[in-house]
Amino acid sequence: MLTFLRRTLSSAFDNDSGKYYIDFSEERNIKGEIRFQPAQLLALSFIAAIFIGTFLLMLPFSTCAGESISFMDALFTSTSAVCVTGLIVQDTASYFTPMGQMVILMLFQLGGLGIMAFSTLILLVAGKKISIQDKIIIQQDYHHTAAKNVKSLIKNIFFYAIAIEGIGTLFLFVKWHGKFRGPKGLFYSVFHAISAFCNAGFSVFGDSLESFRGDVWTNITIMSLIVLGSLGFLVLSESTDLFSRIIRRRERKMSLHSKMVWIMTLFLIIFPFISFLMIEWDRSLQGFSLKEKILASLFQVITPRTAGFSTMELGSLHPAAIFLLISLMFIGASPGSTGGGVKTSTIGVIFAFIKSRIAARESVNIFYRTLPLELVTKAFTVVVLSICVIFLSCAILFLTQSGMSMEETFFEVFSAFGTVGLSMGKTAKLNSVGKAVIIFTMFIGRIGPLTFLYAFSREKAFGKFEYVEENVMIG
Repeated sequence: MLTFLRRTLSSAFDNDSGKYYIDFSEERNIKGEIRFQPAQLLALSFIAAIFIGTFLLMLPFSTCAGESISFMDALFTSTSAVCVTGLIVQDTASYFTPMGQMVILMLFQLGGLGIMAFSTLILLVAGKKISIQDKIIIQQDYHHTAAKNVKSLIKNIFFYAIAIEGIGTLFLFVKWHGKFRGPKGLFYSVFHAISAFCNAGFSVFGDSLESFRGDVWTNITIMSLIVLGSLGFLVLSESTDLFSRIIRRRERKMSLHSKMVWIMTLFLIIFPFISFLMIEWDRSLQGFSLKEKILASLFQVITPRTAGFSTMELGSLHPAAIFLLISLMFIGASPGSTGGGVKTSTIGVIFAFIKSRIAARESVNIFYRTLPLELVTKAFTVVVLSICVIFLSCAILFLTQSGMSMEETFFEVFSAFGTVGLSMGKTAKLNSVGKAVIIFTMFIGRIGPLTFLYAFSREKAFGKFEYVEENVMIG
């Protein structure tokens, strides 16, 4: 699959113009080439993977006997897997064969770690050099990375992914091998460990993880995998290095990005956990033991951060709890991670901007550092574009899905954009237009609204114009 993708997107880089081009002629003349920007190639790589996955899921070996999946359902499932979302229109456990489930697993592993990262790893294993084009595309996917560190980044991505997913598989297998005998127990452990770390949310259990609501071992393992997958590979690398320095009693140092990600992550776990527990204590949590109340509340506020698993029925939640989950889905994971959303650091930058304005400071400061104005502008642009995509998707669903309430519609769209995968039970009831809207929203949420905008925007401004300034009233 990766070889096909690389051939499909095989490109050349023009050092003079700084553009990519895919050549369809032997002489590479102007008429015979199509030029692509890095954002366009990144988007095309995901589109290619989605359609290959769609084709594989439509083959007879992917679905159970007597079942025949439609093109739209196969496209929806493939998009959900590649975009590590977890929304489903067909039950993964009963509709797909073990081979079909394996295809879904490969798709969300591929989408979670990055298609270009996989193809670049193949080049490294083959002993080939990483081209400038590959470095720029990977930088587009893993924003906080210098070009010279791309080779090291690729190695770290797969080292941490294999190590964390392997340990997660071992922990789950230790707990599940008694319940699921033989190869089935191993496959279930591998599937859920990878799904949790990639924040995909796919499960081969019909009720997600509701049957494990009171299982401390399973809950802690899955939640740990979700959090580690949502931090980002740069943060994982720096955190490991920091821990090593603490053990060896050496100088402790961590980048501003990692500090912000850790603080936002901890805040988005602790505060929502307390809030959810208070809201649902005498409502949906009524009848649960104290252990189940604590585990269910903690799990339900961690999983909206783009994971998609659940251990309780979401339809029974109070509107205040639903709003809390929607807010967490919108924020999502961190940059350079396996998750979606507007990202924790984006919200952190906006909070820093508001704090600086309240303090009447012109510059935006945090942790004794000044943030560039361009970064602040980018953060607000991401949030505004995300809101536009979400409200456009909601507007279309309001017009085309007569059986969905406003609460269910917003929950579905925020879940798709944040690549979360949680649902109030309406995904399978969507018509073709509704499925197409959710497919589009999942795709934008995975590649990012800025990348999508760059893919269709002009590479350089045409002409330079400056006009007379004039104010308008704000607020």
